[in-house]
Amino acid sequence: MTLRPFHLAFPVHDLAAARTFYGETMGCAEGRSSDEWIDFDFYGHQIVAHLDPAANPVAVANEVDGHHVPVPHFGIVLTMADWQALADRLRAAGTVFGIEPHIRFPGQPGEQATMFFRDPSGNALEFKAFADDSMLFATA
Repeated sequence: MTLRPFHLAFPVHDLAAARTFYGETMGCAEGRSSDEWIDFDFYGHQIVAHLDPAANPVAVANEVDGHHVPVPHFGIVLTMADWQALADRLRAAGTVFGIEPHIRFPGQPGEQATMFFRDPSGNALEFKAFADDSMLFATA
């Protein structure tokens, strides 16, 4: 089965801040836009920042491997090289990580590199990578 691009629309309270964060900091090319939304190319997928001046993300977290993982969150599984390049890019930009880039579940099925941070509107993002992509859905 060939994976098709996904589409995700999410609220932001400031389109200019979203444009800077997703376009400049994250390096996502901008697509169509209006005064109320902006399309971004998110590693071949379409994400759309929609203006909601009252946007206020929910602050819930679940315990995963000793860390408090924010819920909800979104992101993508990158190659290990692309994950490291993004982590370096975000560090250079002064990004504050909710969960610093690290290896989760070391030596176990599903071992992965992961990092969490928030966009300027407080939306939580997770980026991960696997040394072996077949471990994406691995169980014990």
